[in-house]
Amino acid sequence: MTRFVFITGGVVSSLGKGLASAALGALLQARGYKVRLRKLDPYLNVDPGTMSPYQHGEVYVTDDGAETDLDLGHYERFTGVHATKSDNATTGRIYSDVIARERRGDYLGATVQVIPHITDAIKETVLRDIDDVDFALIEIGGTVGDIESLPFLEAIRQLGNELGSEQSMFVHLTLVPYIPSAGELKTKPTQHSVKELLNVGIQPDMLLCRCDREIPANERRKIALFCNVRPEAVIPALDVDTIYAVPQAYHAEGMDREVLRHFRLPYEIEPNISRWNNIVDVVRAPEGTVRIAVVGKYTNLLDAYKSLAEALAHGGIANRVKVELDWVDSQIFETPNAVERLDGVHGILVPGGFGERGTEGKIEAVRFARERKIPFLGICFGMQMAVIECARHLAGLTDASSTEFGPCTTPVVGLLTEWARGNEIERRNSDADLGGTMRLGAYPAMLVEGSLVRQIYGDKAVIQERHRHRFEVNIRYRELLEGAGLRFSGLSPDGVLPEIVEYPDHPWFIGVQYHPELKSKPFDPHPLFRGFITAAVKQSRLV
Repeated sequence: MTRFVFITGGVVSSLGKGLASAALGALLQARGYKVRLRKLDPYLNVDPGTMSPYQHGEVYVTDDGAETDLDLGHYERFTGVHATKSDNATTGRIYSDVIARERRGDYLGATVQVIPHITDAIKETVLRDIDDVDFALIEIGGTVGDIESLPFLEAIRQLGNELGSEQSMFVHLTLVPYIPSAGELKTKPTQHSVKELLNVGIQPDMLLCRCDREIPANERRKIALFCNVRPEAVIPALDVDTIYAVPQAYHAEGMDREVLRHFRLPYEIEPNISRWNNIVDVVRAPEGTVRIAVVGKYTNLLDAYKSLAEALAHGGIANRVKVELDWVDSQIFETPNAVERLDGVHGILVPGGFGERGTEGKIEAVRFARERKIPFLGICFGMQMAVIECARHLAGLTDASSTEFGPCTTPVVGLLTEWARGNEIERRNSDADLGGTMRLGAYPAMLVEGSLVRQIYGDKAVIQERHRHRFEVNIRYRELLEGAGLRFSGLSPDGVLPEIVEYPDHPWFIGVQYHPELKSKPFDPHPLFRGFITAAVKQSRLV
């Protein structure tokens, strides 16, 4: 029997519902249960794929090609459970599905309404494909009280009634602010937030109270009394120095114990959270420090690179060092000699991105890493910039560019209109919807024998990695570029799509067309990030 835990948030956004859900999933796993995590988002976009990183942050991509909310990255990093398309649904997708059904005549002429048609579609999404798990953790995006989230709250209210308390539980994340001028913690925002939930018919069974300091026992009792929950179910959610200490912190406060108690499951035996203890020990007591420059275009909002920052931290954990990130807007390198700002860093990473802005600065950063023999990792767009840099400065193609920036005479990077995926041919064209023109999800790559990247992957001949991009390196320039020293060390199975490039005469220089950060976990760092930080540690001893 699957038990459902619905996680909502109140007072303000960005309190950490995603981390709370992921941490609870990790704790339930540590107790031997199988979990699945889902996110329901109230915005009207069908998915976050076409949303600006400045508004939404990172778009997380699953193996099956879904563009999803960044919280699904937390879910995977904390539990290791691969998310799928069915694990993230937005208002836009729900409404699109219902309207498509109405057009087909599935409702037999009925008037289509929010209740029951939209709420039924939401309930179907919640219940789909979870027969084989013990716990389904369902996070509701947004803040209680927002008009956008009302259909989702109504749907989970109905589910709570249909499933009963033995199979459903409501957890509400709220804020307990400290007012310095009064010298007091204030419980009133929590009380009002719970009142908003009660107005839609939901009585929370547990409260997670975010705060920057200890919440005294009398304040917890006050919250329990006014919000109609057991005092033991008022769980302090205090600030921690690393997100990987969240499972420890929630366990210490009894979160997982109270969840099991609610479902009348045994909770006396302590879970094995040793791997989280080990990770936190390394984070808090590293044996050294390396400095990595991340040269990108969305550095004003670091959530745009959430998985990337975490994957670099994982590489540090694997090497028992702290990774200091120097976030650099690539546009600053478009002025003469500005790239010298990178002097002294132990590694340079150029991440993915879209559009022409900042590209010349990225190319300068690539050149700096190549010429100064600094460890370099180019991801997606970063690999494409590395190829263009080679074409311009080593292969003599001074006008080399990408058709992403407009028509050009030497399209070293261009829009590929068809490619093989397994036994099928996928096609696209430049006039299609932006949300449908990408190579998305997991694709195989064949690694060249004797290459650095094959060594990094443990001598695997074939790997599977996640993609999210429209443009590809043009294979027609392979011979010329390899003659200039750039090795094509990874290709698609049909040999048409370049997946990995490297310089054999460089200490550590790799560009990949895919996004390795999406598969990295603190307890299982991705090989590329482990290797990149290992190279940065060696570089730090030379500087």
